[in-house]
Amino acid sequence: MATLTVGRVCVKTAGREAGKYCVVLKKIDDTFYMVTGPKVLTGVKRRQCNQEHLEPTEYSLNIKEDESDNAVIAAFDKEGLAKKLGLKKPGAEVVKEAGKKKAKEAKEEKPKKEEKPKKEEEKKPEKKPEKKEKPEKKPAKKEKPKETKKKAGKK
Repeated sequence: MATLTVGRVCVKTAGREAGKYCVVLKKIDDTFYMVTGPKVLTGVKRRQCNQEHLEPTEYSLNIKEDESDNAVIAAFDKEGLAKKLGLKKPGAEVVKEAGKKKAKEAKEEKPKKEEKPKKEEEKKPEKKPEKKEKPEKKPAKKEKPKETKKKAGKK
């Protein structure tokens, strides 16, 4: 059985990505590894994965720890594994768009973090102006209880 090392090609055995190929990018701790497909090539997103959910294959890529998805795709091509494993290589446009989306998301995340304190400040309740005193009302007139009429003629 092959060991889980950086660059090892594995098959995911659990989750929605079960049955798809992925590449180990780094060891996080004793039981978790960072893996990627990359998504445009195999459909597996970059994420951490439990070692029990990975089945190592005999194939390995020559990549560095935490390598980018584009570098992993290039390594698949260099080793010729994309054809061996039956993976369709996406067009250059798709790869570039995926890279642009990640860069755009990274840029958008930074301002959001900076804006959070500002939003919290805005949410603080403003001091309400003091209410004007209402003029005193005159006491309501007391109503006299209704008198019942006694029937005349009966004694």
